[in-house]
Amino acid sequence: MSPGYVVRVAEETADREACFAVRKEVFVAEQGVPEDVEYDAYDAGALHVLAVRDDGVPLGTGRLLYGAAAAGKTGGDPSVGSLGRLAVTREARGLGVGGALVRAIEDAARARGLSAVDLHAQTHALGFYERLGYVAYGPEFPDAGIPHRAMRRSL
Repeated sequence: MSPGYVVRVAEETADREACFAVRKEVFVAEQGVPEDVEYDAYDAGALHVLAVRDDGVPLGTGRLLYGAAAAGKTGGDPSVGSLGRLAVTREARGLGVGGALVRAIEDAARARGLSAVDLHAQTHALGFYERLGYVAYGPEFPDAGIPHRAMRRSL
């Protein structure tokens, strides 16, 4: 049985715009993150993934930073990618979309020869990432006024 959505790399302009629209809905509107914090210089070179319902409605997104772009977030190790901006629309939560997006980002990281993926998880989402094999490390820290922890998973 099909889950009713697909996850794909957002290569077309319309797909990338859909990624940004989901992020605006979840982070800016729902969580109150300022737009100038949500969208950054990394977006241009990042690999973005998009989950789209069978009828074309965007459900979720995430991005992978790698190489020099990831170094500041991963302690400088060029073999580690940085997963970020993972967002699932309110109506799509609980359908497995977030897990499917994380796995697609991990697949993209593997395809680029990376050995691990780091992320900065909102503390309320630690259990979600732990179920996907991520391990928290380091102290809690604020990002856009929201408590986070760093996490890593070897690929």
